[in-house]
Amino acid sequence: MLDLHSEVLATHPVFDGHNDLPWQIRKDYASDPVQVGLDRGQASLHTDIPRLRAGGVGAQFWSVFVPSRWEHPAAVTATFEQIDIVRRMVLAHPEVFRWAATAADVRAAIAEGRIASLPGAEGGQSIASSLGVLRELRRAGLAYMTLTHNDNTPWSASATGAPVDYGLTDFGRDVVREMNRIGMLVDLSHVHERTMHDALDIATEPVIFSHSSARAVTDHPRNVPDTVLERLRDNGGVLMVTFVPAFVRQECTDHRAAAAAEQERLGLSGAPYEPAGGDEALAGYQRWLAANPRPRARVDDVVAHLEHAREVVGPQHLGLGGDYDGVDELPEGMGDVTAYPVLLRALAERGWSAADLRALTSGNVLRVLEEAQDGTSVD
Repeated sequence: MLDLHSEVLATHPVFDGHNDLPWQIRKDYASDPVQVGLDRGQASLHTDIPRLRAGGVGAQFWSVFVPSRWEHPAAVTATFEQIDIVRRMVLAHPEVFRWAATAADVRAAIAEGRIASLPGAEGGQSIASSLGVLRELRRAGLAYMTLTHNDNTPWSASATGAPVDYGLTDFGRDVVREMNRIGMLVDLSHVHERTMHDALDIATEPVIFSHSSARAVTDHPRNVPDTVLERLRDNGGVLMVTFVPAFVRQECTDHRAAAAAEQERLGLSGAPYEPAGGDEALAGYQRWLAANPRPRARVDDVVAHLEHAREVVGPQHLGLGGDYDGVDELPEGMGDVTAYPVLLRALAERGWSAADLRALTSGNVLRVLEEAQDGTSVD
């Protein structure tokens, strides 16, 4: 007899909200999906075909990420190039992947045993403050856009950007309205709390958080406060809980902040845990790390976010957004895309029903995609 999580995955495979594999292909494999060897397995990545199969993944929003500090022409170009990477990945492995423009395409791919593939832009810098570019990206197949990444855009405030006196500007509200009109999902991961509320004030379609967790459990600005979670019920949207240690375990959040402060004190550049600078400063930083070991997140930490969010907003508004191939560390036991069954087993052991798990893996986000696309046109 199959375990409950295996029964769920047999009919409702995971529809994950965020995976940065296209960026890794662009950065390390000359933008050529064939070079990666996804069919053979690729130990340097979190994602490859054998592990997607083992993890029960049936649909994926592939992040077409562009650094938020890139200038507009380069950002737009790189976004289109990464959509092309997703298309060529599908073409290179047609027996595994299927390009999906609609929710119906996703359902067809799952029925065929293929992995539905939809690109999603990570940051409003990708449209260069142009509704025309937004529409062309939708025509190219872009399924969602995260309104910001780590920095503000001129029209939308980021959770981690410099302080500004707006959430969405008037133009930012126009962007949300146009996304609703053309059937592109509004993604509120990475945005400031004010931006979340501003978007929910005017959204006529369900929104998503493609890879965020609950701020009440882990106090990080990238996470979603309960006041926003409560609004998802009326909006119909979905929080796709992420696995990033700094977002799911407070000790990891605090240690990362302390590491960043130590890097700054020593005059080192780079992201926390990826320092660059002089040998003496680097040696000092390594001594600090040895004296202050990096804490590890666990599966139970991710479970805590899902259980809290279920209590606040209910099981019909939850999904999963692992952020694989976009982070430098993952919780113990969740180090690659084979981890979804581990998480589902842990939830089943805590009393989550088959209906709850089916909603979590793909049912909720498929509903949102259908509702957002129903009756829309990019013309």
